[in-house]
Amino acid sequence: MVPIMQNYKIKISYDGTDYHGWQRQPDRKTIQGLLENALFKLCSKKINVIGAGRTDSGVHAHGQVAHFKAALNLSDEEFFQALNGQLPKDIRIISLKSVDTNFHARKMAKSKIYQYRIYNSPDISPFLFRYVLQWSSPLDVESMEEAAKHFVRDADFTPFSSNRFLHPIRKVFRSEIIRKGKEIIYTVEANGFLRYMVRTMVGTLLEIGRGRIPPDSIRELFKQGKRSLESPTAPARGLCLMKVKY
Repeated sequence: MVPIMQNYKIKISYDGTDYHGWQRQPDRKTIQGLLENALFKLCSKKINVIGAGRTDSGVHAHGQVAHFKAALNLSDEEFFQALNGQLPKDIRIISLKSVDTNFHARKMAKSKIYQYRIYNSPDISPFLFRYVLQWSSPLDVESMEEAAKHFVRDADFTPFSSNRFLHPIRKVFRSEIIRKGKEIIYTVEANGFLRYMVRTMVGTLLEIGRGRIPPDSIRELFKQGKRSLESPTAPARGLCLMKVKY
């Protein structure tokens, strides 16, 4: 039987520590590159995998989403098992299913949720340090909580990114900080993100937590409309793409 071309939607979880981000790059190990290599082995042809967004080098994902088109005489469950069998253990396909031919992982995404974890302690478990930013000195979490609310807006986020986009307007639906024991967890949901946007927002919140700038300085940074030294970029290892909504 001649296999029929299908559009597949996959959800992917990965530890981004040892990878140069999502997007394929010549002579560099990336998530997209390894997925496409795995599909080539199964399908004997080059297949383009399109992700919902591009995570940067060192950034993790619990719920990245992608789609691709392939023709195989395999059930979804058989394809799911075969694809995971071709991938390293730090990249896992969480789900795989055939979807409508019109489904597009990036263009149809309504919002993305990211989480950044800060471990506020001088001591850290060796099983944790790859996934959090360890911060040894005290932080004013209440001020950080207050400041995080100022990011909820529909605005030009150029002051909080290494922006390369002609259209830097993004809508942030949720921006909140909670403390769980020694962890400070920042969650942000938006219709899209500029380059380094979440990490720069976290860097700004850390400056506030250190007492270097007041919580309402975020409003002033939006008014200035440009990047400043008050908004450094936090390291990648604490950041994780949690979910893509459709």
